[in-house]
Amino acid sequence: ETTWNRQKKYCGIKDVPLSNRGRRQARLLAQRLKGVRFDQIYCSDRLRALETAQLIFGEKTAFKKVPQLRELCFGVFEGLSHEQNLKKYPRVYKRWLSDPAKTRIPKGESLRVFRRRIVAAMKKIIGGSRNKTVAIVTHGGVISVFTGHTLHSGEFWKHLVKSASISVFECGNGKVRLRNFNDTEHLDG
Repeated sequence: ETTWNRQKKYCGIKDVPLSNRGRRQARLLAQRLKGVRFDQIYCSDRLRALETAQLIFGEKTAFKKVPQLRELCFGVFEGLSHEQNLKKYPRVYKRWLSDPAKTRIPKGESLRVFRRRIVAAMKKIIGGSRNKTVAIVTHGGVISVFTGHTLHSGEFWKHLVKSASISVFECGNGKVRLRNFNDTEHLDG
């Protein structure tokens, strides 16, 4: 969680640090993953993802920064809350909420381009990770889009996850399967 998440502001590609609660969530996630051995760790290059990866895996752990794993660029919506967007951009914001796939945010990235970027990045990671266990530290929109792609669903809002959750994808025989989605058991305590 970032301070902007707490204020319900769109973060997108902006570099926003974790909040104190976000740091605590990452430490709880680290405890949950303590016994899991990862062959490789990939991470978005945004500050909040990098901080999360360092808290989970340790500052000295090597992980690959992948700019293609950045969140969707929300253009003019970034840094603004739901209420602020309703006030400042009422027509386009309402269209975005009701049909994000067909709405282009001014100065933002279309969902179609975003989906293409994410699927390409994930395919590259999967292709180089045969018989390996990898961790990917990224953003809610990224996970939503890849989950939708995996499940052959065009839904964006349906597949959003909570901060510091775990989603597990299993790859084999040319297929990707969703094994666990939006698991927050480690945060419920």
